[in-house]
Amino acid sequence: MHFWLTLLHIAAMAVWFTGLFFLPRLLPAVEGKGPDQPATTRRPAALGRLLFFGVMTPGAVATIALGMLLLGDGFSGAWLPAKLALVGVAVLLHVYFGQRLFDPGTPGHPLRRILDRVLAWLPLPLLLAIAALAAAKPGALPPLGGT
Repeated sequence: MHFWLTLLHIAAMAVWFTGLFFLPRLLPAVEGKGPDQPATTRRPAALGRLLFFGVMTPGAVATIALGMLLLGDGFSGAWLPAKLALVGVAVLLHVYFGQRLFDPGTPGHPLRRILDRVLAWLPLPLLLAIAALAAAKPGALPPLGGT
């Protein structure tokens, strides 16, 4: 059972992080598209809502729920608190991107563009760090040099 929970946890995380990679690249197309715009310009906003509510949020909820089920195995060391802190950052990033989707704010503001560019790349180091911490947990890897 542990294998299947872990597999589903990793799959849900892959779905969630795919959305975290894609949504910030979709946000510039969504900015400035109100309901009075032609249907062709409303398409990015509809795609953003579908991505956020239909893919990312269910992926995030499944990732966190399955991770909580896996906590029953216990842990030792600091890898889990560090991983949970990084997952917390990913949740904050998820919420920020959702807020930007529904309230774009001032389009084209220089500081907003810089922040959005930095935050658009943040999921990559987050994913790598979370994967490294999961691999570094005690018992995750066989000892070096045999047996």
